Amino acid sequence: MRIVACLNGDRRPGAHPALPVSVDQLVADAHAVVAAGATEIHVHPRDRGGAESLEPQVVGPLMERLRADGPGVPVSLTTSLSAESDPWRRYDLVQRWASSALPDSVTVNLHEAGSVDLVHLLRDRRIEVEAGLWTVEAARILVATGLEAASVLVEPTQVTVEDAERNAMAILSLLDRAGVQQPRLLHGIDATAWPLLESAVFSGHDIRMGLEDTMRLPDGTEARDNAALIEHAVAVASAAA
Repeated sequence: MRIVACLNGDRRPGAHPALPVSVDQLVADAHAVVAAGATEIHVHPRDRGGAESLEPQVVGPLMERLRADGPGVPVSLTTSLSAESDPWRRYDLVQRWASSALPDSVTVNLHEAGSVDLVHLLRDRRIEVEAGLWTVEAARILVATGLEAASVLVEPTQVTVEDAERNAMAILSLLDRAGVQQPRLLHGIDATAWPLLESAVFSGHDIRMGLEDTMRLPDGTEARDNAALIEHAVAVASAAA
């Protein structure tokens, strides 16, 4: 089972006292979550002002530090339109990422404009793709286009647990019927983060946890940091083993 630590997401700097934004903070957090049991990390790169960025001059130095000083686990980056709202400019930025400082994989949300072209670019650059499926319609895009994705992220965004689980099951059912064989990771956000993690563990899917998904432990208390969230996620997975 993969246990991915999602360190910061699109949360604003200061949203949580331990939210990592700078390169130094992200490297330190990467070590902490791996020590807590994470097998991979997922990062939204940030510029000097703390805003999400896919600029080569932001991505390159981050990846160089994670390669040189990080804990030696696979690194996934975002390509969400929250980081670059223009899909054509996003394509250009990814195309200009330095070949010497590429991530192991990136997530591509298939409901977003330009996603199919971006997947083809990433495959040409030999970067693995994690297909982000927020909806059944996004799952249909994956099936209809035959996109080469290394894994599938089932990411229901509904606010209530019941609605999120219903959406997740509809997506998973479509993938089953279509014979999609790629590994699947299921996760929720905020109120649905822990219930969907438990569902993922029960179903044998990969899991992820971190301040991108929730800032709280299952009992509602604020988590100390990403490592504390990973520690609890590992405990949930271990208890079900």
